[in-house]
Amino acid sequence: MTEPRTIRPRRSFIFTPGLKPEMFPKALASGADIVCVELEDGIAPKDKDEARRKALALFETPQAHDGVERIVRINCLRDTFGLADVQAILATPSPPPALMLPKVRTPDEVQWLDGLLTECGHDTRLHIIIETNAGLEAAFEIAHSSDRIDAMFFGGVDMAAELRCRNAWEPLLYARSRVVHAAASAELDVIDVPYLDLQDPEGMEREAMLARDLGFSGKGSIHPKQIAALNAVFTPDAETIGKARRMIEVFEEADTGLVVIDGKLIEKPVLRDMRRIVAIADRLGG
Repeated sequence: MTEPRTIRPRRSFIFTPGLKPEMFPKALASGADIVCVELEDGIAPKDKDEARRKALALFETPQAHDGVERIVRINCLRDTFGLADVQAILATPSPPPALMLPKVRTPDEVQWLDGLLTECGHDTRLHIIIETNAGLEAAFEIAHSSDRIDAMFFGGVDMAAELRCRNAWEPLLYARSRVVHAAASAELDVIDVPYLDLQDPEGMEREAMLARDLGFSGKGSIHPKQIAALNAVFTPDAETIGKARRMIEVFEEADTGLVVIDGKLIEKPVLRDMRRIVAIADRLGG
């Protein structure tokens, strides 16, 4: 039996290498909402076994309830390193709270892993990266493939390579929109790819705002110095929070499927988004 989805802030995330567990506490203290222990792209093939062993050892002791979401990015389920990751996770009595699955192409990959985790009694959650043409085509079905999924991530670097386009906002807008649509259809959070130019903070903030306005819940970072700006972009402001609370109050008092607020017709899908804004504000103490 898996845990129900919990609405929580997912404004920013940062990777920390599985090969260097001493960096894990620093990442947890960085201010990011999500810290992801890396076993995939950031780990050389010769170091995969050591990184896996060290990463899983981090979860042998109880984790602090500090509001930071902990994830391990395993290798692709279609390669031998990914299979080894899964076997090790199934064998441990203390699995990570969540796994990030890269290069997911079809729903059956997720369903296969879901079944194995269920068989072992693990309540591990799942986060899905859409970064291939096949994954983009099947994004809607993938989003609905498991109740364990909490969020989808857009992998822009690999997607640009697959599409043979420039890794920039405009060429990837269609792909981003498809991922946002898929995630929203299953009421999942959706996280945008990190901005890779550390020397261009204004460009990062601009792209983060574009991602927010497109429907993304947050954006990745490649360095702790990007996190504060990302959190600021994706944190609802006081006016937005107040409006959301008012809409919820009016809906509850009306007890109907729609109401008119400030001359505008508001229906239940809008209310779901308002509840999410308020839940995030409450988690952040706002």
